[in-house]
Amino acid sequence: MLSSQENDLRWMAEALSEAMRAEALDEVPVGAVVVFNGECIGRGHNTPIVSHDPTAHAEIEALRSAARAVGNYRLVGATVYATVEPCLMCMGALLHARVQRVVFGCYDSKFGAAGSLYDLSSDARLNHRIEVTSGIAEGECRELLQRFFQKKRGSSKGNSESENRGEEETEQ
Repeated sequence: MLSSQENDLRWMAEALSEAMRAEALDEVPVGAVVVFNGECIGRGHNTPIVSHDPTAHAEIEALRSAARAVGNYRLVGATVYATVEPCLMCMGALLHARVQRVVFGCYDSKFGAAGSLYDLSSDARLNHRIEVTSGIAEGECRELLQRFFQKKRGSSKGNSESENRGEEETEQ
């Protein structure tokens, strides 16, 4: 039987796989999976650009997939694994779905709503709380984002100088 941390790493690897699918579409590489009773019931990756849908974040896509799979928009007892801290919109959806737990890789200091910029997960004014675990495969999640944005900056400037300098940047 896997330990809790081993289990979290296993499912975060699945979320990272989804993030790579987003990257292949030239989308910001964020991925998510929904797990219930030890089984993946939903998965998603960022597609707002290709789908022309500003709500097509990885977590939303994974929630939609899971809700269709179980035939209910309530996902009581489910855990969502996301490579990046969910934003306000995604945390709102996770709260509405009554997700039990959110596990994410790296914080998002610009849009995060599960502990960095905001913390909707434990807001006493809301009627649902979500257990949050952060930092699972944090390095891999952060590196994937950093590589993506370094490539974007390099191609928008006509060179890849920033990639060659190996600068540490955290943009999500």
